[in-house]
Amino acid sequence: MKHRKDLGPHPVIENLRKIMMDKKITQYRMAEYAGIEPSQFSKIMNGSIQISLWQISNIATNLNMDIIDIFTYPDKYSKQNATLPNNDDLRTTLTIELKAEMKRKVLNALFNKDDLEILNK
Repeated sequence: MKHRKDLGPHPVIENLRKIMMDKKITQYRMAEYAGIEPSQFSKIMNGSIQISLWQISNIATNLNMDIIDIFTYPDKYSKQNATLPNNDDLRTTLTIELKAEMKRKVLNALFNKDDLEILNK
């Protein structure tokens, strides 16, 4: 089994580095956000000590982020909305611009002859 130091920096630490670079935030400011001393944050960043979930949560709160987004950075975690309407309430509209001949071919493929006569009226 590999030791923690042999594995390199934890992906969350790498994400914190990316956040700091992207948002131009210093280690001193991140330490404030985490609620710890700058020297302790430095030790977290160099892998000497581990960051806690509370510290990650504090950082996320101060950056107006969800905690999960620290773990998935730069991607944002998208929550599935549990209150989606049922399928009967969903409607979808698709608009495709076609030349007349292609329109006729597409409509023939999608609808039967009786439906096409109704659509062409």
